[in-house]
Amino acid sequence: MGKLDGRVVIITGAARGQGEQEARLFAAEGASVLLGDVLDEQGAAVAKDIGEDRARYVRMDVSREEDWAAAIAVAKATFGPIDGLVNNAGILRFNELTATPLEEFQQVVQVNQVGAFLGIKTVAPEIEAAGGGTIVNTSSYTGLTGMAYVGTYAATKAAILGLTRVAALELAGKGIRVNAMCPGAVDTPMANPGLLDPANLTDEARDAMAELYKRVVPMGRVGQPEEIAKLALFLTGEDSSYITGQPFVIDGGWMAGVSIL
Repeated sequence: MGKLDGRVVIITGAARGQGEQEARLFAAEGASVLLGDVLDEQGAAVAKDIGEDRARYVRMDVSREEDWAAAIAVAKATFGPIDGLVNNAGILRFNELTATPLEEFQQVVQVNQVGAFLGIKTVAPEIEAAGGGTIVNTSSYTGLTGMAYVGTYAATKAAILGLTRVAALELAGKGIRVNAMCPGAVDTPMANPGLLDPANLTDEARDAMAELYKRVVPMGRVGQPEEIAKLALFLTGEDSSYITGQPFVIDGGWMAGVSIL
């Protein structure tokens, strides 16, 4: 018996990183998963590897309402009523606030903030019709605290926490729980672009990153996407049945305070 037997869950940004690991874990726990992304080759490969009986990939720009409608239609036609959503898709840009072009700011808002809003807006009615379920939004520890040079990203992640709380209040009576994950540094291509081309990631760069996390993260290391997936599983399954409207920080202790060591 899996923790998600019989569930049908849409996961965005599922071609790689956290979304990929969430899709793999959810399927292993008995769910049928609809993977959405704009990385077609990678997304299709992940779905194929999971198996057609458990996973299907669709191209999905989360900032486009029509793409959400199309994904919902495929999920329902393939697996049946939808009762879960993981709003995972997101992008990160590094820049000083005063140097950030408006176009860049709006691009991040469209994917991170508008994408999460559209997910709640379009999928919540489906979950209600299915008899209830869960929505898990991916925020960030930067949504709870500041971090220089990622102001646009932090602003969108703070907005996701607001959406999570309001959605939890409005949807509780419809049998829908809504929570947010707030990861710290996670070893994914978004946080570590060097992973996009591992062959050219020098030992010096790899060692420098490891030393950075050893100094700033109390647990002394970067998080792994599989660890984030386990939190998503907890918030999607019955183990969290009396939890809604909450942010869950998963950062190796980064936000706990200042270490003097």
